[in-house]
Amino acid sequence: MSLSNYTTLHPSIVLLLGIPGMEAFHVWISMPFCLVYLSALLGNFSILFIIRTDPSLHEPMYFFLCMLSMADLIISTTAMPKILSMFWFQDREIYFEACLVQVFLIHSLCSMASGFILAMAFDRYVAICNPLRHSHVLTHRVIKNLGLAIVFRGALLFSPQPFMLRWLPYCKTNVIPHTYCEFMALIKLACAKTRIFRIYSLTAAFLTGGLDFMLIICSYVVILYTVFRLPSKAARLKTLSTCGSHVCVILVAYTPAFFSFLTHRFGHNVAPHVHILVANVYVLVPPMMNPMIYGIRTKKIRERFLQVLTSHKF
Repeated sequence: MSLSNYTTLHPSIVLLLGIPGMEAFHVWISMPFCLVYLSALLGNFSILFIIRTDPSLHEPMYFFLCMLSMADLIISTTAMPKILSMFWFQDREIYFEACLVQVFLIHSLCSMASGFILAMAFDRYVAICNPLRHSHVLTHRVIKNLGLAIVFRGALLFSPQPFMLRWLPYCKTNVIPHTYCEFMALIKLACAKTRIFRIYSLTAAFLTGGLDFMLIICSYVVILYTVFRLPSKAARLKTLSTCGSHVCVILVAYTPAFFSFLTHRFGHNVAPHVHILVANVYVLVPPMMNPMIYGIRTKKIRERFLQVLTSHKF
């Protein structure tokens, strides 16, 4: 099917362009993308299996890590198979309804992942600033309710997006210059006034990623204040080391997310292929890096992983 220049008011099919200006390199780009996706699948399934089968890892931090792994698996699987199909087989078509589902899943699950990272920051805050009450504050019931609240928040805030996009008329083009369906990419194709929709998207993003990030910063300010009041240097270093993995996850998750978010609204001089590549990093790299960070930096997970590997040797 050739690329259409103009569409009906409600296109039944949209076409994903991929990475603008780099179409000739799609096959080469697909190789690292595929490796990243396979690493994300292997790493997150390993994390889920190890934590589920090891009772010593049934602690709040690891329960939240399981929730993060589940969100990461769904995020990467929502985007990656279609991207690889496009890169390998020139399969650019996607049903409009499927595109809307992809918009909802990617945005809502990214907000859930942000919420789980915030929950992990809360766990570190209680463990370091009020260690004697840690087991009383973060009970199994509290962990379950926090997880459900984070899922509900993500679903509630982003469920209107598909309906907004469905109601809009599209009379410009049905070609999306992106590798996957994204709210702002679809908004740009509409031929109606979209200011309210853009404000809603901005507000939803602030109430999830933006607010989460500010609360994480606040928790770590208090954590650092508590740590540097400890009497010995060894105690300070040991306490800080328990936060190392989580800080790495925060940096991996929020750096590309904020870059992608800001370039959509203010980065008009950023080259399109740079923006699209960063947007792909946003949904592909954190799901790969999170299990690697915790697998390498967390002694319990590392030892359990090596134990599983050695026990299955022939």
